[in-house]
Amino acid sequence: MELGSAEAFDRMGTLGIEEEFFVVDERGRPTAGTDELVYGSDPPPILEDRLDHELFKCVIETQTPIIERPSDARESLLDVRAALVGHAEAHGYGIAAAGLHPAAKWRELEHAEKPRYRDQLARIQYPQHRNTTAGLHVHVGVNDAEKATWIANQVRWHLPILLALSANSPFWNGFDTGLASARAKIFEGLPNTGMPTEFGSFESYAALERRMVETESISDRGELWYDVRPHTGHGTVEVRTPDGQRDPERVLAFVEYVHALVTDYAERYEDAPTPWSEGDAHRRETLDENKWRATRYGRDASFIDRDAESVVDLPTAVDRECDRLGIDGIRSVLEAESGAAAQRRLRRESGLDRLCDSLRL
Repeated sequence: MELGSAEAFDRMGTLGIEEEFFVVDERGRPTAGTDELVYGSDPPPILEDRLDHELFKCVIETQTPIIERPSDARESLLDVRAALVGHAEAHGYGIAAAGLHPAAKWRELEHAEKPRYRDQLARIQYPQHRNTTAGLHVHVGVNDAEKATWIANQVRWHLPILLALSANSPFWNGFDTGLASARAKIFEGLPNTGMPTEFGSFESYAALERRMVETESISDRGELWYDVRPHTGHGTVEVRTPDGQRDPERVLAFVEYVHALVTDYAERYEDAPTPWSEGDAHRRETLDENKWRATRYGRDASFIDRDAESVVDLPTAVDRECDRLGIDGIRSVLEAESGAAAQRRLRRESGLDRLCDSLRL
């Protein structure tokens, strides 16, 4: 039984970036390539033990090495991406990035044969069979399990801001969904996903992991696919909200924001005499509402504010966060055309071929 422990939380402020990409053919369409890229050949050294696949044979995942200093995130991310693209091209494939690939039709794509995924398909059925999603996961090391659990609680309100800024998946299975991030809704079709409840202690989260595995509700702790979680294996707070991104600058902006949030809350935890008594005004239902607004409207979203009474629009929330945390990246993302809008524009003006080409790294 694979379970983590409180002892894993022993470093503060380190970073890890996981990205999911689509393996594509010469026309930019998703194609089964992970058997060859993951199992059939040796990857570049930087990807050794950091290259894996997801449910579909057209979805591949990379992980950066542990990044000790935030200033090293750019070099690490670019090196990993360059190695993946080179590895794919050497075997006749391309790499593309988005929350959902606009040309992916799940009934026509091959599922991976890994026993873990075959078990999920048998257990979950339709929601997993159609899960052609690709996301960005950001890990920030936290040096105490109780602190990490508390931070994960606090970060929840900020996740819809991340989703609204990263929304990059308007098309699914060949049609325009009307959503800015259809990936968010497709993924929420799986069990144990979405906005988590508030946990009153690390033990309460660890008890959930243990109970879910022992009752055979999940195969391992990794199948608690919440938008944020204390990762009991890596000793991090893991944020899993954003859509996949082609532009590395956007990835780095989201990494900067997540790192700033986690370290800011870590300082608040240390300074507060009784941090667990600082209850959030939000119920899970209002946090879900904010996520829905981000999913549906993307850049045009407004949110129920921290006081759970007023409403704040995305530009105001972004300005407030940047000023409070001393960051700039997400403000630059806000000022640029959104991923969802760009995809719709390209498909309307130039067609699907041009859209697919635009997503290639």
